Amino acid sequence: METRSSLIGELEDALQSGSKDKRVETLRRVTDLFVTDADRFNDQQIQVFDDVLGHLIKRIEAKALTELSQRLAPVNKAPTDVVRQLARHDDIAVAEPVLTQSRCLSDADLIEIAKTKTQAHLLAISARPQIDTVITDILLQRGDRPVLHRLAENAGASFSEDGFATLVEHSQGDSDLAEKVGLRLDVPLRLFRELLLRAAEAVRLRLLALAGPERREQIQSVLAAITEDTQHEAGFQSERDCVEAHTRALAMRSAGELNEATIFEFAKSGRYADMVACLSVLCGAPLQLLETLLQNDNREAILIPCKAAGLEWPTVRAIMGCRSVSCKLSDHDVEAAKVDYFKLSLAGAQRVLRFWQVRRTVASDISQPVGRLPKGSTAKAPYSASSR
Repeated sequence: METRSSLIGELEDALQSGSKDKRVETLRRVTDLFVTDADRFNDQQIQVFDDVLGHLIKRIEAKALTELSQRLAPVNKAPTDVVRQLARHDDIAVAEPVLTQSRCLSDADLIEIAKTKTQAHLLAISARPQIDTVITDILLQRGDRPVLHRLAENAGASFSEDGFATLVEHSQGDSDLAEKVGLRLDVPLRLFRELLLRAAEAVRLRLLALAGPERREQIQSVLAAITEDTQHEAGFQSERDCVEAHTRALAMRSAGELNEATIFEFAKSGRYADMVACLSVLCGAPLQLLETLLQNDNREAILIPCKAAGLEWPTVRAIMGCRSVSCKLSDHDVEAAKVDYFKLSLAGAQRVLRFWQVRRTVASDISQPVGRLPKGSTAKAPYSASSR
């Protein structure tokens, strides 16, 4: 009680005098008194300092408030109301120390500040030693690039799966952010794989160089899986892949499940092996020949087996758009292919496809690429009206 009376008396003198210097001097004296014995004060005594400092800071300039914020920030049992006022101050020099360090701020305080204050305030919160997911979600939603970067490199920041998804999304095209996110050990495997899949080769190499042994092993494992998947998507890796895909296609035909809709779905979902195998069974051509045709840069090589199988144009377009098909066409080329496809007759396509099968069987060493009509043959025959 004596302490309270003494402090209140000095406070009143400082406020009544109207002197700025007197108020700053009193603020420092009160702060010194509190910080020196902060660990020994009980809740009631801390409340006394909260009242006194709360009166003083209303009429103190920003420079003195910044000093107060710096001194109170590391104190675990600082006057709560004063800390809250400092944290909400518009001047980031005043707010930053307590926003970054003070344990007296509750999650509710931080959420309110994160939702309403400036990017500088968000950046300060992003540097806290511990940040809960409910706060990082807001910071990621409102924060700019520096906020995302500081959060990504803060080992004490916790993220929800949506939060990690946001970081991975923003990492695309931002190699520095990709590195920071990639070095975290708490990224869900699914999102970590997506991060590495999108990352440039230089980023992957830096991650391998910077990561610890455990993380490096995980990165190598994920990269190996990505490489394997890419190879599968680009074609058949082995004779076993070829046999398994063909076996599935034959089983589907026996069950009455092999039709154009099936091929369309395989093409749209990127299931390249099953798409090729089913098309092979429908058009009656060897699977390896079909795989060669779909990896040919000539669009005619794709149109012939599709027409021989009796496919409608939307399915053909889906096959041409499958990312593992070699022939990449512009919009103009696609329209030209559509015109060619409607000109092409079923009988003509089947005739050309039989020719390619025979040529592949008896002359596999011929240098002319499969998928082009041989020199001297009737190039227009499959497209003529008489061949329909």
